[in-house]
Amino acid sequence: MQQRRFTSFILVLLLAALAAAGCGRGGGGNFQMPPASVDVITVKPQVLPITSELPGRIDPEQIAQVNARVDGNVLKREFEQGSLVTNGEVLYQIDPAPYQATLDSAKANLKQAQLLADRYKPLVGINAVSKQNYDNAVSAADQAKASAEIAAINLGYCTVVAPITGRIGPALVTEGALVSQSAATPMAVIQQMDPIYFDFTESSAEVLKLQKELAAGQLKSATSGEPKVTLELGDGSTYPHDGKLLFQDITVDPSSGMVTLRAEFPNPEGWLLPGMFGVGKLEQAIAPETILVPQTGVVIGPNGSASVMLVTSTNSVASQQVQIGEAVGSDWVVESGLKAGDRVIVEGLQKAMPGATVTPVPVDENTNTPTAGQ
Repeated sequence: MQQRRFTSFILVLLLAALAAAGCGRGGGGNFQMPPASVDVITVKPQVLPITSELPGRIDPEQIAQVNARVDGNVLKREFEQGSLVTNGEVLYQIDPAPYQATLDSAKANLKQAQLLADRYKPLVGINAVSKQNYDNAVSAADQAKASAEIAAINLGYCTVVAPITGRIGPALVTEGALVSQSAATPMAVIQQMDPIYFDFTESSAEVLKLQKELAAGQLKSATSGEPKVTLELGDGSTYPHDGKLLFQDITVDPSSGMVTLRAEFPNPEGWLLPGMFGVGKLEQAIAPETILVPQTGVVIGPNGSASVMLVTSTNSVASQQVQIGEAVGSDWVVESGLKAGDRVIVEGLQKAMPGATVTPVPVDENTNTPTAGQ
């Protein structure tokens, strides 16, 4: 009996406490959830670079094939295969002995011819020697001089030097090999590696589309100066040095409909090798009034239609159909449906039903984190 009275007393206290709590929340006991918090960005049109990603390959800026310029046996190879050589560096030594002998003989002939011409010179003035004989002696001296110069040049060709600075490939002849001037025996190939070319192609249709959009004012020309080119390597990494566009071909390849472009990149580390594949990113124009919205804030329906959730001036949620274009990083380009100042929900869409009241939390568009002070 006593226990029943105690239990009844406890129930009365609980009911009284619930009633008091109900009165304290605004009467009648009706409990209302607070508005849900959602992350929003405020639409701000911005300048967007129009960048084309175009595949291509690395090509050396210069290629020099080193050939024999005299006949003879190779005495020595002076370079390390695959190394960097400089302009004028000695690569091979061809046996100079026969060419040294030819030069010595030519010098002797020159000395004799010059002495005869010098001896005739005063004699022709007193008619002791005919003018014809003197002229023949002078001509013979000139011919002897030319022969000596040719012999000296051929002797110089026995020392084979690099015509350009670059990376040299494998030796194409060995020590003891007989090389020939008439056959222009290949001895080595040197490729200039720094700077180096990147040759790539672009569809002529894309070039025409870009030109039309620029003419219509939809796009503007990129900043003045040389167009910026960046390079993505075969492993997906970005090459650390920017390149510059040298030219765009003025003709279209009829077999592919492509236009060839060439960019130049510095290559101080030697990472770029001839024949290497890459993707060039070329900034060709800018879109001055572009609206970007994070992809997390865009809902794409089964039929491909896209929409966003807006927060109105009264903090209620409204659905808005939009037309999206290309993806830029983690954003969509919104071509129509939004204007400057619109507040788009980018996080918390599951809590934002059309017509519901929400608490908007502005976020940094670059980091998607709440703005300081919120």
